[in-house]
Amino acid sequence: MKLAPGACCDIGSAQAVCAHLGIPHHLIDMQAEFSQAIIHDFIAEYRRGRTPNPCIRCNERMKFQALLDYARSHGFDHLATGHYARIEQDARTGRYLLKKGIDAEKDQSYFLYRMNQDQLGRVLFPLGEFSKEEVRRLSREQRLPAAERPESQEICFVPDNNYRNFLREQAPDILRPGEMVMTDGTIVGTHDGIAFFTVGQRRKLGVAAGSRLYVVRVDSEANRIVLGTKEDLLTREASVSDAQFIAIDELRSPLGVTVKIRYR
Repeated sequence: MKLAPGACCDIGSAQAVCAHLGIPHHLIDMQAEFSQAIIHDFIAEYRRGRTPNPCIRCNERMKFQALLDYARSHGFDHLATGHYARIEQDARTGRYLLKKGIDAEKDQSYFLYRMNQDQLGRVLFPLGEFSKEEVRRLSREQRLPAAERPESQEICFVPDNNYRNFLREQAPDILRPGEMVMTDGTIVGTHDGIAFFTVGQRRKLGVAAGSRLYVVRVDSEANRIVLGTKEDLLTREASVSDAQFIAIDELRSPLGVTVKIRYR
């Protein structure tokens, strides 16, 4: 598998840092596992009319499952990663808690919500107590080769971060033209594929209107994009699935919570 230039998992950068520190660098071939667990899932989610987050899946199935299993099998007690998040143990319940990183702008706890208690007990997030600038400063002081490495927010397996071209090449069958309609069913245009739209989107809709329009719903069964006003997006209810209650083992009674539905 060829990663996009500057991707988060930069093998060359990792090798250079290990060489500088004089520690071994282990290269593990998990291309087949990554393709099945991450890339196939990425495409399948678009096929269902949903917008995937491959980083969450990668953390769940690769870093803190496959890689952690590898570490255990080779006698390592813990796995440390560079995520900006923190892990604390509740003194009363003994459960491990996933907490936001000190640097609110770089916090990555959102991408780690699928971690279970066993994983949280074996993983270390040393950067969670620092700001990004502090990490940069410490890296410069240690003369680490990656000290000035630019940040990456791209999908590592999508060249040039152009997921549209990626889908055209990898899954052309899901890019079927269809109707764009208003909430009342009025047809206002056509689209080139539902995978190019996400709920809440208001740019690049390809529809001229007197007021701002937003994607209100992606109807995968009808291959249709439903548009509406900002008010049409507002709701008092949401169906949540695949939840992970880290602080408790299971939900036994109604619980008041704050929900974050997207990273930004």
